[in-house]
Amino acid sequence: MRTSKPVSESQHETSELMMPQDANNLGHVFGGVMLAMMDKVAAIAAFRHSRTNVVTASIDRVDFREPIHVGDLVVMKASVNFAGRTSMEVGVRVEAEDLLSGSRRHTNSCYLTFVAIDRNGRPIEVPELRAETDEDKRRHVAAGERRRRRLEERESERQQGGHRPVPGDPKGR
Repeated sequence: MRTSKPVSESQHETSELMMPQDANNLGHVFGGVMLAMMDKVAAIAAFRHSRTNVVTASIDRVDFREPIHVGDLVVMKASVNFAGRTSMEVGVRVEAEDLLSGSRRHTNSCYLTFVAIDRNGRPIEVPELRAETDEDKRRHVAAGERRRRRLEERESERQQGGHRPVPGDPKGR
């Protein structure tokens, strides 16, 4: 029987001041910088839940709601939303804080899937997730629905010979 852990044990928050080297010529932080930061904060949440090595299996969805600027303090919050047998979905919320005014705005959201692995790189079981608060339960239900859709998409791809359509490809490859 697998053990279970509450969502609260996986939660992680980090912050970082955005500097000129993080930005494009408009002073907006590069999306790639944000993706790397989100992957790291999400990996820490997955580590905390599984207490073993994890690898990023997929980034389900990233919403860039508005730009983050040089001088903003980026605050990222991550927690495990769903735990399968060997995989975990981690949700990340990103806020940008104007340090002069103290105001914060929600700038990005992201869902990532991690797989727990042993020393040989093989998937291993993770603890079940215990959703304790109403918010934990809401996120758990939504994550279960996203997981169901991902599995359906994977099965559809498998039936089509393993090919995923590429946006903009007239042949749908």
